[in-house]
Amino acid sequence: FAVIPFYSHASSVTVFNGLNFSERNEQVQFHLGVMDLDLALLNDKPTTITDKSSDDEKSFHKSWERSNKLSLMLITFRFADKSLAGTLMAEIKTMKFDGSSSMQNHIIEMTNIAARLRTLGIWMTPSSFSSF
Repeated sequence: FAVIPFYSHASSVTVFNGLNFSERNEQVQFHLGVMDLDLALLNDKPTTITDKSSDDEKSFHKSWERSNKLSLMLITFRFADKSLAGTLMAEIKTMKFDGSSSMQNHIIEMTNIAARLRTLGIWMTPSSFSSF
């Protein structure tokens, strides 16, 4: 049995683009199930723990809270990437060759930004660079 890091699961979930809810929802549910973190999806929030709560109730509450926290982290994981993608897109769209460095360095810098965008699921085609 191999342990797969949380980041690996989270990064393999399709980015929500406004049109692919069903696909993304299915992937989220699958990954949460594989990581045994779907308790919060399958069960309502447990009642508040009191002094009279049994050990089983306390254990379930703790497991549910962990599941809920990590589920939310997985679901919102790509939103941080969306912010980064916006920053990178703005950077690449406003880049101009100003002669302060070589053309080669300018192209390498643009290629590096495009590679970072690619890791976020955004592909820049050669025609995307034609106006730069």
